[in-house]
Amino acid sequence: MDNVLVVVDDLEAMKAFFLELGLTLEGEATVEGPAVGALIGLPEVKATLVTLRTPDGQGVELDKFHTPVAVRSGPESAPVNALGLRRIMFEVDEIDAVVSRMLKHGADLIGQMNYDDTYQLAYLRGPEGIIVALAEQLK
Repeated sequence: MDNVLVVVDDLEAMKAFFLELGLTLEGEATVEGPAVGALIGLPEVKATLVTLRTPDGQGVELDKFHTPVAVRSGPESAPVNALGLRRIMFEVDEIDAVVSRMLKHGADLIGQMNYDDTYQLAYLRGPEGIIVALAEQLK
């Protein structure tokens, strides 16, 4: 897998959220025109894309559509059992420190638990309702 796409309204807030989480900025560009529109099935498209990478190379792409305007398909704070892509999970070291840092950055803690003495898990809700899960392998 190269990346996961997240369509956003507030590109700067979402970019700051993922940078705070520890991803690095790979690039930022605005794309538009007939070739892009034909590729994604949206005529007269114009979008700004931000690509970010985890330390192990996994990608997250944030897209802000200028034209046509993005369509919200459900409530901003959809529960984790709503149909569709609901969360992105990252493996982290020092999960408590990461959770603390993200809470200071405006994330909301949904919940935390230890799973079978194997992983410590935390679910956070970030900007625009995105759910990010964190997992630290217990040693």
